[in-house]
Amino acid sequence: MQSPSLYARAMRAKRRLVPCAMIAGALIGASFFATSAPTQEPASAEEPTSAEQPASDQESAATESFYLREVRPILQTRCIKCHGPDEQQSGLRLDTAKRALKGGESGPAVVPGKPDESFLFLAVSGSDLLTKMPNEGPALTDAQIAVLRQWIEQGAAAPDDESDLASASDHWSFQPPIAYVPPDVDPSIQSTDDSAARPINGIDSFVLARLQSEAIAPSPEADRTTLIRRLSLDLLGLPPALDEIDEFTSDERPDAYERLVDRLLASPALGERWGRHWLDVARYADSHGYTRDFAREIWPYRDWVIAAWNRDLPFDQFTIDQIAGDMLPDATLDQQVATGFHRNTLINEEGGTDAEQFRVEAVADRVATTGSAFLGLTLGCARCHDHKFDPITQADYYRMFALLNNCDEPEIEVPSQWQVRTGELEKRAEIRRRIDAMQKELEAQRSEFEASQREWEKSVTPEERSHLPGPVQVAFDMPFDERDAANKKLLEDHYKRTEHARAAFPLLEEISRLRGSEPKIATTMVLSERSEPRETYVHRRGNFLDHGPRVEGGVPTVLPQLAPGDEPADRLDLARWLVDAENPLTPRVVVNRWWQKLFGRGLVETEDDFGLMGTPPSHPELLDWLAVELVRREWSPKSALRLIVTSATYRQASLARPDLESVDPQNRLLARQSRLRIEAEIVRDAALVSSGLLTRTIGGPSVYPPQPDGVFDFTQDPKPWRTEKGANRYRRGMYTFFWRSSPYPAQAVFDAPGGNVTCTRRLRSNTPLQALTLANDEVFVEAAQQFARRVLSEAAVADDAARVRYAFRLSMAREPRAPELERLSAFLVQQRQSLAPDQIEGSATIGATDNEAAPSNEATEQAAWTALCRVLLNLDEFITRE
Repeated sequence: MQSPSLYARAMRAKRRLVPCAMIAGALIGASFFATSAPTQEPASAEEPTSAEQPASDQESAATESFYLREVRPILQTRCIKCHGPDEQQSGLRLDTAKRALKGGESGPAVVPGKPDESFLFLAVSGSDLLTKMPNEGPALTDAQIAVLRQWIEQGAAAPDDESDLASASDHWSFQPPIAYVPPDVDPSIQSTDDSAARPINGIDSFVLARLQSEAIAPSPEADRTTLIRRLSLDLLGLPPALDEIDEFTSDERPDAYERLVDRLLASPALGERWGRHWLDVARYADSHGYTRDFAREIWPYRDWVIAAWNRDLPFDQFTIDQIAGDMLPDATLDQQVATGFHRNTLINEEGGTDAEQFRVEAVADRVATTGSAFLGLTLGCARCHDHKFDPITQADYYRMFALLNNCDEPEIEVPSQWQVRTGELEKRAEIRRRIDAMQKELEAQRSEFEASQREWEKSVTPEERSHLPGPVQVAFDMPFDERDAANKKLLEDHYKRTEHARAAFPLLEEISRLRGSEPKIATTMVLSERSEPRETYVHRRGNFLDHGPRVEGGVPTVLPQLAPGDEPADRLDLARWLVDAENPLTPRVVVNRWWQKLFGRGLVETEDDFGLMGTPPSHPELLDWLAVELVRREWSPKSALRLIVTSATYRQASLARPDLESVDPQNRLLARQSRLRIEAEIVRDAALVSSGLLTRTIGGPSVYPPQPDGVFDFTQDPKPWRTEKGANRYRRGMYTFFWRSSPYPAQAVFDAPGGNVTCTRRLRSNTPLQALTLANDEVFVEAAQQFARRVLSEAAVADDAARVRYAFRLSMAREPRAPELERLSAFLVQQRQSLAPDQIEGSATIGATDNEAAPSNEATEQAAWTALCRVLLNLDEFITRE
């Protein structure tokens, strides 16, 4: 049998396997910093341990594992569309190894040990004997072709009991993570600048061992200015201040970097940055969705997420609170607010809809979101039939559905601590007692009131009707006697606010005045478990009206099961199961997603699909080690982030390397850091920081910064947008009110998700609209104007070169290079000479809501510097994290 790959042999020689339950991480003999071998090394799973288990059996098992981990994902993602259960071109099926060995009309597709005689290998490698496959989509990569060759050379072994589409439990992600001991690394390994590449923690040991096995050198550490800007953007979502840069670059203490990391992890801006990541997963938005898309109040949930990150709430408790916080003993208000995670589903308020249909749709969304967010599985694919690729049946899906099917969906009040402390609740109660007394007087005039309301309805013109709030329009269009209680109340309440009603009924004016004096208490949307559970059935073909067998709550049978209990399983059982020590998926999925945020790509690239169609991990031992570490560190998010960002792997320079272009163009082996375009909200935040405009208030209701006219022209209902005039105009982007049907344009153009479904990874596009937004959007023009004022007033020396250097550092953190300084200075001179009078006047006044326009004798200078600052805010480097 052919020997394993260089990487496999290196890992066999280097690693020590310590099988353990995830909860027993404390039993690991070495700390996470350990890089040296233990005095007595446990037997490797790939080495014979006794005469009772011959080497050939061990090698066969290893090859079968290689097939499941490396080979089958290639066949299932690239081949079975034409050679699977639905279609068998040339009579060939490749959804199992046995069928590949059997072959089709031309004979066996795989000849064990002989890749050059195997039709499968010849077809994908481009042999002149066969048409190159696949015939749709891109060709297989060299690495994928090498995997197929290696598998065939080693005998094409596969499990005997492999099912048609999936094996019930042998897929890598369904196995418990292994507490690998970080491998030893050759101490003489050098980075590309000939400096020693020393491992700082276990992450580096795994990465360097892989690079060493591939004969690839790591990159050197990035310079300090790059490091602090990278860290600030990654951890806080904000560029660093100049005094912070100067302090770090001049700090000669050996632990200066670690001190910087600890300071940033303690910043309240961390919760905003990493809370925003989670809000993508939670599909957070400020409106209901669908075509009517009315506003909702759920921002207290957003603030709960921010606070949870800032207080380092362990991820297991973070999960339990969001899935079932209301069901915990003596649940706090915060734990109830946390259940807003699954209230972020869309709500359809169009007339004539079936309420049960869209309630079912909301539950289905909760199942799919739970699968993606915590398990990395596409559970939604089993809603209408058994999953085509993963070992998840339709019955499994509806068992999960049953656990989430017993919720009511109330709104609760969330008074602030200040309101509780100052007696605002008692004040409101007294006002409401007075209003109730007046309402009883008004109710005595019920017949006269209804007659007056009918008279008003007849007088409303189509133009006036079009300006009524959306739900009121729906009620208005119903005949008076056909309205249900909810619609009657909705329209009656609106009528009471009209001048027509107040002229007939003076009590309404007094009631309105009293209500206007009521303290305003925020509300939020939460879940509440029903006392009488609903019955749940399999929906045949996904049709909620076509009931199949009844099911009890449960989880997919391929995974460890819920602990048995006297009562039927419920939502709290699901929450605890998601973060149970026996669940192999959640810790892997979580650390992989955090890794993705810090490197641009997860160790598992398909971060929302750890199933058979997903890509296998690039560093499987590292992924397992990180998952075990997360649990060992009691699920602490800040501890996990600190571990990653203090590694030498994270600190590497991100410069492109010609030597990697052919062997690792996507940087999967981590021989350097990645250059990443910063995310949508952070683009605007960075401009506000550079200009000095950013308001750093945390939390509170969503706000309305400037946006272009006409945004709501294509929505069914016009949306209110009260453009802010004060400090709220410059709040961080995550607080911008987000309509699902009409997202804030400057965020949408930079790939912010729409909030309709869970988003576990944002796209990064590169379009002309992005450059146009940076150059011309009112927000960025206003930022450039204030940026120019800041440079003119703050630069230590009042000459062009000093001011250009100052502006460059404010925006890029680093000093400009000589050619950059020369070109920017020349541009400044050219602008002074060529600006037209209207450009000069406009530059001094556009958007200057809270800032005085520049005096006329300084207008030209202000306009020229504004032009230069607009250039800086439009540079690729400004919106890129190096």
